[in-house]
Amino acid sequence: MKTLLLTPPMTQLNTPYPATAYLTGFLRKQGYDTVQRDMAIELLLTMLTRDGLDEIIDQVEDNFSEVDDDELPDSIYHFLVHFEKIKSCIEPTIRFLQGKDPSLALRISSRKFLPEGPKFDGLSDMEEASGDVLKWAFGDLGTQDKAKYLATLFIDDLVDVIHDGVDPHFEISRYGERLAASNPSFDDLYNTLNGDTPRYTEKGLQHLLEQYLRDESPDVVGITVPFPGNMLGALQVAKHCRAIAPDIKIILGGGYINTELRNLKDLRLFEFIDYILLDDGERPLLNLFAHLKGNCSYENLVRTFYCDNGKIIYANNTDFKDVAHKDIGTPTYDGLPINDYLSLCEMLNPMHRIWSDGRWNKLTVAHGCYWSKCSFCDISLDYIGRYDEAGADIVVQRIEELIAETGQTGFHFVDEAAPPKVLFAMAQKIIDKGLVITWWGNIRFEKTFTPEKCQLLADSGCIAISGGLEVASDRLLKLMKKGVTVQQVARVTKSFSDAGILVHAYLMYGFPTQTEAETVLSLEYVRQLMLNKCFHSAYWHRFSATIHSPVGLNPEEYNVVLTPPKYAPFANNDIEFIDSTNANHDMLGKGLKRALYNYMHNIGFDQPLDIWFDEAIELPLIPKDFIESSLYSSK
Repeated sequence: MKTLLLTPPMTQLNTPYPATAYLTGFLRKQGYDTVQRDMAIELLLTMLTRDGLDEIIDQVEDNFSEVDDDELPDSIYHFLVHFEKIKSCIEPTIRFLQGKDPSLALRISSRKFLPEGPKFDGLSDMEEASGDVLKWAFGDLGTQDKAKYLATLFIDDLVDVIHDGVDPHFEISRYGERLAASNPSFDDLYNTLNGDTPRYTEKGLQHLLEQYLRDESPDVVGITVPFPGNMLGALQVAKHCRAIAPDIKIILGGGYINTELRNLKDLRLFEFIDYILLDDGERPLLNLFAHLKGNCSYENLVRTFYCDNGKIIYANNTDFKDVAHKDIGTPTYDGLPINDYLSLCEMLNPMHRIWSDGRWNKLTVAHGCYWSKCSFCDISLDYIGRYDEAGADIVVQRIEELIAETGQTGFHFVDEAAPPKVLFAMAQKIIDKGLVITWWGNIRFEKTFTPEKCQLLADSGCIAISGGLEVASDRLLKLMKKGVTVQQVARVTKSFSDAGILVHAYLMYGFPTQTEAETVLSLEYVRQLMLNKCFHSAYWHRFSATIHSPVGLNPEEYNVVLTPPKYAPFANNDIEFIDSTNANHDMLGKGLKRALYNYMHNIGFDQPLDIWFDEAIELPLIPKDFIESSLYSSK
């Protein structure tokens, strides 16, 4: 029995999403013939070629044949006017972003090589305000980075052409997200899947699928759906797989499935697929494969949805335990085009760039979260709630195996929060072995991260960490059970920063009972933290309640009233709520993001906080040196 594992569009374009790599490595270790493909990168690379652009312009001209030039979307007008130049630049630019033609950076950086479309307008606006913004961001010697940023804007322009001209569902890192994200009804997806004429993107997926099936002849096709923006592509692939080879068994799994489809009731989904697996796939796949080979009955299935006689059945035999993290093995990237991913530079901020720039081998230090208490988090789900660590020896062994396979030494540890004890032991082993790697990951701002330990991590190759400061209010941090204080976060982040490690902070506003005054106070803490170089980058998220979090499970403890949809036979995760605390979170959110944008560019620290907001606010009454004093006071 042969299995083909697929990642549908769209995901990151700089590195493979790790789900199929982990499962491929594990299943091969168990003796199963398993192959994998990344449809996201392969689809885009078929579009962004000279031949692909010829197909796009033919469709654009057909779709806009009766539209006057002055009524065309800016992206389409630019594309039509500069098509020949765009066509001549596309393949060299792709090679440059793949790291295959670095000398082209000199021509791209000249601002004379690429036709500059609407995505470059923001750059022009910044230059009017700040002079030579590229020189300011990258300096005189950053030719490669300048070129990468400009080339990314060029690609973004072409993605807008695809979105505006041939397929409104297509975006750079998501595809049809609106159809799937927390949508209680399957109607939008179902109607799109059964449309009369496949759109441009779907035709590309069909062509790739036909090639895969011809080359591999699988008995099973497994499709991972990590995000809502993968669901449309996954079901389009499943639909065409069903039409081409109806005997192939089709399986869905992944992060989106695990969080949003746990209460599935819509039978129509099984017109496209045969099985849905929840949570970690190793054990469910082993039992399902045994069933497909006739070695066990449906009763032995684990966390598996299937359809029987017009009814959705959920089978979960708890006698079978999950595979331990130490036994899942090393992921493999065999079958994925690791030399063809695009190293993009989507933002000038160096921390944000890490997400989209560079090819990272992805690993987990442990399964789940060792803290697993935060009230905004899906701690009731397996991927958070079941903590299981492999130990430093095994992590380092996997690092060495991946270096041997890929020849690349960059690692992203994708844990919810990497456990400090294992990180410290891993770092020491890396140093002792003389391994030279570059790594980053997500942590909690624990007091165990002393200056000495942070330096140890830096010496082992750590270049960046991210973690949640969230509401930056001690009352609210206690309410959400973060287990940290603002002062503690200041000291920990400063220790990382002093060790030369970039620090990114996740920030949150709109948490239950959060007042306007507390939100503004959070901004003042953030201002002082960034002024004192505690962290370099951050992002404000609007709080969203989910049905799997403590807020969603016990809303009365947070003084909110949930307002769920009356009927949700399909996706069900984010949930609306009523908070009796009266705060204008929309207005506050705009000001928070405006202030943070300036702070990340070292601008505006001396400005009063009310300058960032559209309405009057009450300024916080804390000392201007609160954070500075916290850093140097007795610990």
